[in-house]
Amino acid sequence: MKILPEHPCVIVGGGLSGGLVARQLARRGLPVLVLERGGERHQGGESRLPSQRDELRWAVRGGLMQDAAVETYTLRRSRNEPSRPLRRLQVFLPGTGVGGAATHWNGQSFRWNDYNFALRTRLEQRYGRGAIPDDMPLQNWGVGHDELEPSYDLFEKLFGVAGKAGNLRGVIQPGGNPFEAPRQNEFPQPPLEITEAGALFKQTAEREFGYRPFPSPAANSPAPYVNPDGMRLGACQYCGHCDRFACEANAKGTPDVLLFPWLSRQPGFELRTHCHVLGLDFDRSAGRIRAVRYLDLQTGEEVLQPCQTAVLAGFTLTNARLLLAGGIGRPYDPASGTGVVGKNFCYQASAGIPLFFRDRWLNPFLGAGASVTVMDEFNDDNFDHAGLGFHGGGFIAAGTSSGRPIMSRRLPPGTPRWGTAWKQANADWYAHHMAVGVQGSCYPHRENFLDLDPDYADAFGQPLVRMNFDFRGNEQRMMDFMATKALRIAQAMGATVVGGVSRPGAAFETRFYNGTHVTGGTIMGPDPDTSVVSPRLQHWDAENLFVVGASVFAHNSGHSPTVLVGALALRLGDDLARYFARPGRLS
Repeated sequence: MKILPEHPCVIVGGGLSGGLVARQLARRGLPVLVLERGGERHQGGESRLPSQRDELRWAVRGGLMQDAAVETYTLRRSRNEPSRPLRRLQVFLPGTGVGGAATHWNGQSFRWNDYNFALRTRLEQRYGRGAIPDDMPLQNWGVGHDELEPSYDLFEKLFGVAGKAGNLRGVIQPGGNPFEAPRQNEFPQPPLEITEAGALFKQTAEREFGYRPFPSPAANSPAPYVNPDGMRLGACQYCGHCDRFACEANAKGTPDVLLFPWLSRQPGFELRTHCHVLGLDFDRSAGRIRAVRYLDLQTGEEVLQPCQTAVLAGFTLTNARLLLAGGIGRPYDPASGTGVVGKNFCYQASAGIPLFFRDRWLNPFLGAGASVTVMDEFNDDNFDHAGLGFHGGGFIAAGTSSGRPIMSRRLPPGTPRWGTAWKQANADWYAHHMAVGVQGSCYPHRENFLDLDPDYADAFGQPLVRMNFDFRGNEQRMMDFMATKALRIAQAMGATVVGGVSRPGAAFETRFYNGTHVTGGTIMGPDPDTSVVSPRLQHWDAENLFVVGASVFAHNSGHSPTVLVGALALRLGDDLARYFARPGRLS
């Protein structure tokens, strides 16, 4: 094993969280080392790739994604059944390479509703102390929206987010989200162009139901943009190659375009690629991390990197794996409900309703990753849940974000699966289809958690993370409600054919993509008995270890997690600067 000199700060993961933490440290001239298991695909903001519109390479074969042949996950839906490995990662898509999953995201850039950070208190006050089921371990996060608002604002400026404020300094604004928490500043850029599908959805939702749709906040830049660090975005081409792709026009806000090229020019910053982190050396008696161990994938050599401070900024399941493998914190035990590492693993429930218009051109190939029109009337706790039998909700949206020829082939019910009739149906309906979709919340359940699989290992001999997960009764009832609301809107839009509702079935299904919005496992909170890290993201059992990313979420909202991940990472970077000046417990 090769042993290196001690480094002041080692960040595990060269994605969104790691890049934002490093940015806050580097701008103060503090030394920081980032370890990334993949390689670099961009240099100075210029793509090294010859083409980003190769759907087979990037979308179907997952060229930007984690290789399941090297490292995957196992699943069991209950503790009474055996686990099985996911041989192909379809249901969610962890990224690999500098930028991580934020390289291939679609750009939806929502802030969470302010009450989410004290959700248990909110629901108990609104519906009574007995309204939260015993098997739903909701808990407050120990941080509030007002505290995060400056970090939200900075993230939006750094990533050139486009949108329209709905609540500007407490005043409801026309055209934006009327349910959002008060924000101090308008979005850095105006919204993306509305698509034909979004315009039809908006017209119907407003006229027929009195709802208030708004353009999704988007990290797809509608015009050339320069961020506070002088990094540049191009103008979106509405080419439909956002999710699963790096942006050919450098118009999507991603870490590999906006963060790491800037970081590479800062003194004291170092990025080491092709470094697969194997574990953390934990001195239990001292309550400190002494070193990070990794495998240099280019030389095959195992390396020990001593450190004064360590930050886990990997994918949700990676953060949990490193803590579980290192025995850092008490593993969660679903039988007793005690322990914390692996607790509150959540996903998001989603549904879709395809629509087909014989005489209306919807042109799905003209769109951006987040060029959708959204309504929030039934998201989270924006509506009265009394007597409904569930908590949570989601947004209902419509638009076109991809007309890619391989995977964007909606066809009316009853269409043959192959042959001449199938080909003709593709030609007839391609330019005339859209969908009304739902993205729903997922609240924790006592039986949804992460642990290490005792039977399966990765290519490096390390136990795979086992997902113990299913959509439980709360999410099933919530999606029944949401699908009914979405179907009413879809049926009022005047389509020639309204397809059936596609939604979670009786069991969690891993063969189809459902979003990369997995959360929990290393959750934050004010009580060390129920959380892994403090509200400052400092590990309760290791003073010099910090964890950041969606793994610290105590539940999952109906909104996408990316902007909140970014805000927490920026806040942690500021906190680490204080920690370096005066090590100890942060308050």
